[in-house]
Amino acid sequence: MCEFVLRGFEWVPSIDHVGLSLPRRQTANAAGYDLLASSDVSIAPYNIVLVPTGVRVRLLPDECLLVYARSSLALKYRLLLANGVGVIDADYYDNLANNGHIFVPLFNASDQLVQLLRGERIAQGIFTKFLQADAEHASGSEPGIRSGGFGSTD
Repeated sequence: MCEFVLRGFEWVPSIDHVGLSLPRRQTANAAGYDLLASSDVSIAPYNIVLVPTGVRVRLLPDECLLVYARSSLALKYRLLLANGVGVIDADYYDNLANNGHIFVPLFNASDQLVQLLRGERIAQGIFTKFLQADAEHASGSEPGIRSGGFGSTD
């Protein structure tokens, strides 16, 4: 019997995930699910790099995944999340441009080259319910259809 998952992480098809783990909380009371770098990445001083995680997330229509940089990145490497907080919408899953692959845009605020290793924890995702304004009518494509990848809602 196949169980349909309404909310959760899964591997992006064709990603090499050997030796990696899907995002998970480190303690019973943790809010965030740790996202790992799925490949080694070098970030030059004062540059932004999209770090691949190899995962996508399935969400309910009234949910999003908020992505925050791990606080240890700022202390250890002087890395910051380039967009402050990432917002992964429910219709990002399985989009045509990148199959829902979650990337984390990290900014190197130091004057040194920073190297992240495959499997290193880089961010945390928090599942969040949201409300819509009364009589809201979103513009754009039909629900569940998204053609663009990272940063595609203009």
